[in-house]
Amino acid sequence: MINQEMLRLGTERCYIRELAEYGARQAEIVGAENVYDFSIGNPSVPAPQEAKEAFLHLIRDVDALAVHSYTAAPGMPDVRAAVAEDLNRRCVTKLRAENFFFTYGASAALTAVIRALAVDKAELMAIAPYFPEYRPFAESNGMKFVVVPADEESFQIPLAALEERITPHTQAVVINSPNNPSGVIYSREMLEELGRLLERKSGEIGHPIYIIADEPYRELVYDGAEVPFIPDIYPNTVVCYSYSKSLSLPGERIGYFCVPDQAQDSRELFDAAAGAARAMGHICAPSLQQRVVALCAGCRPDLVSYDRNRMALYDALTSYGYECIKPNGAFYMFVKAPEGDGRAFSDRAKEKNLLVAPGVDFGCPAYFRVSTCVDYDMIQRSLPVFRSLI
Repeated sequence: MINQEMLRLGTERCYIRELAEYGARQAEIVGAENVYDFSIGNPSVPAPQEAKEAFLHLIRDVDALAVHSYTAAPGMPDVRAAVAEDLNRRCVTKLRAENFFFTYGASAALTAVIRALAVDKAELMAIAPYFPEYRPFAESNGMKFVVVPADEESFQIPLAALEERITPHTQAVVINSPNNPSGVIYSREMLEELGRLLERKSGEIGHPIYIIADEPYRELVYDGAEVPFIPDIYPNTVVCYSYSKSLSLPGERIGYFCVPDQAQDSRELFDAAAGAARAMGHICAPSLQQRVVALCAGCRPDLVSYDRNRMALYDALTSYGYECIKPNGAFYMFVKAPEGDGRAFSDRAKEKNLLVAPGVDFGCPAYFRVSTCVDYDMIQRSLPVFRSLI
């Protein structure tokens, strides 16, 4: 007998990845210069020089047994301390090494935290547009996935709609800011209002409603925008982070979850998430990548090319008549399809070898996502196609 839910997840293809695979096949047929692939958010900026030097130093100069050995399940103490120190320099909170648990990227952190909160009849809430994998992360752990419809005027948090969907079974709200797919950053004022709302509702239902802050794009910010550190605003926050974007190391799969001391039942929640990681076979995160993180904890990404791409696409598409909130974080644009059907637009664009992700999987069927972490010359070659499609 086979678990049918796992079979469904294993055979249900991700449309975004299918688009990328289609683009690779088309490049062999029509030439790479004639395929305009905006489907996947794969960093196009090389890893910082500090990261390259860290890898080389660790491989060349440090004892191989030490570099490649198993670590403690939460990660090496000095690595966890380095990350805590870096965040404490930038934020109000006072984090300790013991607040961090290193994982195989942010997805492993999210699944561990979600599983830790998956009590009987539990509900996980997400605000559209949202990262599509939140749904299987929740449902595969027995949680009900509750979607808050998007505020399409600003893509900020629609607080009234969120409050209407809170029930006694609400365990957490996932906050992704800067947001994939919109590139919007939730303002400090909005997060403060959300914090007050969740504090009041937690009191009414008799248990904490946590915020799970999914923050892989925390360092990708433009125009001097602020990305508030949510634990500084709302104590019952768990942070999930990945170095895939900030250090351009997506294939290395390294990240963490952080449960600050001020969160209610913080030690129990940390231990439950650690237990969930154990149950899923996440024995310890890769030791080489952990050591690189410690050496590069203070590194920040070079945003010059991402910013140039962002403005080139935003200025061109809006001049053609496309509707789009100007992104001030991450490396995406979320564009309203001219006919109000993102999947139909994606299919039409695909016929011209222009690959954009339909918004239905993000909870907004009328939109499509454009990844701006691409080659600038490809953007320029693609613009006539975007123009012809509107």
